[in-house]
Amino acid sequence: MKTAIRLMAVAAGLLGTQLALGQATPPAGSTGICKDGTYSTAASKQGACRGHQGVKEWYSAAAAAPAAATPAPAPKAATPAPAAPTAATAMTAAPAKSSPSAKAAAMPQAAGGGPGLVWVNTSSNVYHCYGSDYYGKTKAGSYMSEADAKAKGAHPDHGKACTK
Repeated sequence: MKTAIRLMAVAAGLLGTQLALGQATPPAGSTGICKDGTYSTAASKQGACRGHQGVKEWYSAAAAAPAAATPAPAPKAATPAPAAPTAATAMTAAPAKSSPSAKAAAMPQAAGGGPGLVWVNTSSNVYHCYGSDYYGKTKAGSYMSEADAKAKGAHPDHGKACTK
């Protein structure tokens, strides 16, 4: 008898685990789920789960649109249950900000360059180090060594030289 009860307890535990790990339907309008289990309604993935251990899964914007559609009306015989507040309703959508460095990251890099060379922005006479946001991405410029850039009068971006 004890063995049967233990087997039933194990089976119930396994069933409960499977139900808990199953995919829950995200709340309407959610665009992602954070690693701590809360849902996000942010417009972009960047910073969506800040303070929630990061993004676990990101839903595409197209998938979020059908979820935001109004549900079918309940049958008249059934009494509608009061809506419980969800984590998604507590979160507000963060406006997408476009910073200059984000725009530079999206721009294609000029051909050439590499470690040991800097990108000199010829219109501002500022040079950018290899791996920085604006390296090879300003409208006018050229690659050269840091020593050549200094010899031509260019100064480092934000006063930070590439070599020490």
